[in-house]
Amino acid sequence: MGLDINKIRQDFPILTKEIYKKPLVYLDNAATTQKPLCVIEKITEGYCNCNANIHRGVHFLSQMATEAHEAARENVRSFINAASAREVIFTRGTTEAINLVASSFGDSQCSEGDEIIISQMEHHSNIVPWQLLQSRKGTTLKVIPFDENGILKVEELEKMITPKTKLVSVTHASNTLATVNPIKEIIRIAHAHDVPVLVDGAQSIPHFSVDVQDLDVDFYVFSGHKVYGPTGIGVLYGKERWLDAIPPYQGGGEMIKKVTFEKTTFNELPFKFEAGTPDYIGSTALSAALDYVKGIGLENISKHEHELLEYARTRMAEIEGMRFIGNSPQRSGLVSFLVGDIHPYDMGSILDKLGIAVRTGHHCAEPVMQAFGIEGTVRASFAMYNTKEEIDTLVAGIERARKMFHH
Repeated sequence: MGLDINKIRQDFPILTKEIYKKPLVYLDNAATTQKPLCVIEKITEGYCNCNANIHRGVHFLSQMATEAHEAARENVRSFINAASAREVIFTRGTTEAINLVASSFGDSQCSEGDEIIISQMEHHSNIVPWQLLQSRKGTTLKVIPFDENGILKVEELEKMITPKTKLVSVTHASNTLATVNPIKEIIRIAHAHDVPVLVDGAQSIPHFSVDVQDLDVDFYVFSGHKVYGPTGIGVLYGKERWLDAIPPYQGGGEMIKKVTFEKTTFNELPFKFEAGTPDYIGSTALSAALDYVKGIGLENISKHEHELLEYARTRMAEIEGMRFIGNSPQRSGLVSFLVGDIHPYDMGSILDKLGIAVRTGHHCAEPVMQAFGIEGTVRASFAMYNTKEEIDTLVAGIERARKMFHH
């Protein structure tokens, strides 16, 4: 059964908006997705009905808010099939989750000369935290390359791992190339050498189902706002043995058991990593977003988005001067492209005037651009509420821009 896209679109108030008197065509979903009414209403409901600081209050509202927050954690656990809710840490997003691991794991498990392996297609948030670790601890950063189609050379990983390798940290799906990496294979290779693996799931969680136990991944991170949830909330999944082994990332309230001026003992998981007042409104709204996604079904979403992606690439390939950046057969969610010698910013600006929202630039993945010898790309990224008609509008817009620049 196909998705009833019109019905889905009615759940997203912003999609009825007009931009410069043109219907909004929102194709910037890899940067952030729009929010369904149930998520927006959940935020309002939280502030109107049960807003109280959680975990520490004996009063009714505090207990209500605590239960909702912990139910959200359980919902996340079930969504990614973690073994225990203790393994689900709420963060501000993917970036903070990676920084947490780079700091806590990096400072406790890494010494000078130790190695972290990442890939050439990483987002800056999976590069810079490891460079910061490098400057603090004198670790070395190694990079798995990709080929001209944007396919990771996984066979190189085996040769790169040494007794000094402490962690492999890679993206599940590239935010620029659309490549979906063979994560299970990467984890198998790393685990054969007793090396743990962190996976950046920011671009995978919205598009297909993820089972952290099936993957056998050690750390998995994602952001709420890319999966129809609110901004400012994200998740770090970590195997309990690793989360137990590494120290807290930040100090403060909530993450402690007992504090004296002489000594502090830390709280148990997951609270050890959640200093301060958590975003208990955000967590419940994220939970509502995950319920919404489950209601539609990730398999249905995946199939629809795959059809959109193939349709977009087929239609766009007909445009004179079209160049796709990233041609992996395993791909998801987006198309990165250039047309002739038109600067991505110029293309993006013209499309904007036609009501079409795309992203232009290096997409926080400058090493990818350097590999292709380009400054940036135009990126159209899809979600469950996008339609083939919107892709037709995009193709007509690109044609219009091409003609403007070539006359």
